[in-house]
Amino acid sequence: MHGVEKIFQPDIFKNKVVFCTGGAGTICRGQVEALVALGANATIVGRNKEKTEKAAAEMSKIRHDAKVIGLSVDVRNYESLAAAVKTTVEQLGGIDILICGAAGNFLATIEQLSPNAFKTVMDIDVLGSFNTFKAASDELIKSKGQVIFVSATLHYRGVPYQGHVSAAKAAIDSLSQVIAIEYGPKGVRSNIIAPGPIAGTEGMDRLSPNQDATAKSVPVGRMGTISDIALSTVYLCSDAASFVNGAVVVVDGGSWHVTSTFVNYPEDVINPKVFKVAGTKKSKSSSKI
Repeated sequence: MHGVEKIFQPDIFKNKVVFCTGGAGTICRGQVEALVALGANATIVGRNKEKTEKAAAEMSKIRHDAKVIGLSVDVRNYESLAAAVKTTVEQLGGIDILICGAAGNFLATIEQLSPNAFKTVMDIDVLGSFNTFKAASDELIKSKGQVIFVSATLHYRGVPYQGHVSAAKAAIDSLSQVIAIEYGPKGVRSNIIAPGPIAGTEGMDRLSPNQDATAKSVPVGRMGTISDIALSTVYLCSDAASFVNGAVVVVDGGSWHVTSTFVNYPEDVINPKVFKVAGTKKSKSSSKI
């Protein structure tokens, strides 16, 4: 699964338990699948009950003895997360690896953003990450475990149409640094994986309709894959990274160093485009999201 068996020792995560928010999504699902393939059991949570349970059932087939639970949870609700953690402990025995990957994104300039739209992304990404860690922290202390936050590289440079997401990811990066310092003495490591242009993801489909051109702009000459993120996750969760704490692992082929925008600048900022948000009616150019 994602090539991990060819690189890492089988069963290195035997008897380990993963708890992942956004686990039915593309990138986070790949992370969990890789860990399950190498011996872990897991709980994945998401807002869409049917999608999350279906993904969990499929993941449970990765290994003959794998146990994967799918739970419907809104990460903005702490009590809901606390209940999911309790279920995980009761059914799987604890939590060793926490992955905070629930996120919200759409394309809009600050001019187009309503305060509510900005708040929604901050609530899902930042409050959701805080709630998730807070709910699972006692279990991580018991297991001397670790947390991985799935971030981005957008906030390293100004990226038009991504002010809300950039602010959220910058906050998550800061949160991880504080956790690394406050919980390191308690045996808990905190690190960040920052994916770049990853093919086959909803986010990349939105940000870069012309992915051939995007691939050519990446220094290593290709788009990233979900497996690239999965392999980095396995490394950070393994004993090989036992001294890695408070780190930001950028997995982007070097692209953030050479690209900063996916729109025609400054034309698309002076006269902003309107991008349809999935599940909403098409907006007029003057409307707020």
